[in-house]
Amino acid sequence: MGFKKYLWPAVATATIAVSGWLLYKELRGLSVGELGDSLGAITPGGWFLCGVSAVISYMALAGYDRIALTHLDRHVNWLFITVCSFTTYALSHNVGASVLSGGVVRYRAYSSKGLNGAEIGILIAFCSFTFALGTILLAGVVLIVDPSIMERFGDALPLRATAATGYGLLTLVAIYFVGSFLKVRTLTLGPVRMAYPAPRIILSQLLIGPLELIGAAGIIYFALPEAGNPGFVIVLGIFLVSFSAALISHVPGGLGVLELIFIMGLPDMDPADVIAALLVFRLFYLIIPFAMALGVIGFFEHSQFRLKKKTQSDDVSKN
Repeated sequence: MGFKKYLWPAVATATIAVSGWLLYKELRGLSVGELGDSLGAITPGGWFLCGVSAVISYMALAGYDRIALTHLDRHVNWLFITVCSFTTYALSHNVGASVLSGGVVRYRAYSSKGLNGAEIGILIAFCSFTFALGTILLAGVVLIVDPSIMERFGDALPLRATAATGYGLLTLVAIYFVGSFLKVRTLTLGPVRMAYPAPRIILSQLLIGPLELIGAAGIIYFALPEAGNPGFVIVLGIFLVSFSAALISHVPGGLGVLELIFIMGLPDMDPADVIAALLVFRLFYLIIPFAMALGVIGFFEHSQFRLKKKTQSDDVSKN
């Protein structure tokens, strides 16, 4: 247990150190002035579209929870789901270890709505699977559209893929969908019962999962200049690789990992422009939501404290 306690923090620290060193090698000639010029070159329309993309992404994230609750046949107010989901992801994206940090918020919120621990566990797993499903679906599409995208990273990433890989990924998605029409037995693990999702649930996953990732990638795309811009599909593909690597690394906010992979994936663009776009991404996708989430958590805990105090006062009055 002691080893496991320190394993992921150690991995995250090592990843930050290695990514930071490699990123320094890539950007050591970059000046603050150049970065400021790149930020200043983003048009008002670009800033607006970045904001719209962020809203779309976080609205889709709320859909993750809504789909999971529908699968569990639990009814929770849409506004509560939206606020809970927003707070969960705003916190986990910044803190790292998303399943653990997000799980704490979800447990605190949904237990107040009557969900038990097993149900919340299934909800968390279902949301994670929806993200993975969206990533697999979009990765398959990107590889079919541009099979050479992995060549952009050279030998830096030990990953090779072709159009056949893309078709293979889409086949996995198709198999998952077809399974909903078969009589797959409900899996029972102690008190936890996991039923295979219905077709309408899977269709919702196949819509919401990709939409969230497209919105997040859109923030970076609209912040990049036209000069050297390879197009949205390529930016989306690089985002899928970088964001997945950031999550696997357990580095808070994917710090260094995201930047390094994007710099490698866009060799024809000015590094200052790429870093500026990623700063805009961090602003809209991480920093602003995180600040808002802290306010939401404070308000929720205060309201729960007042409710508990009122309940105790009513009990005393009755006695």
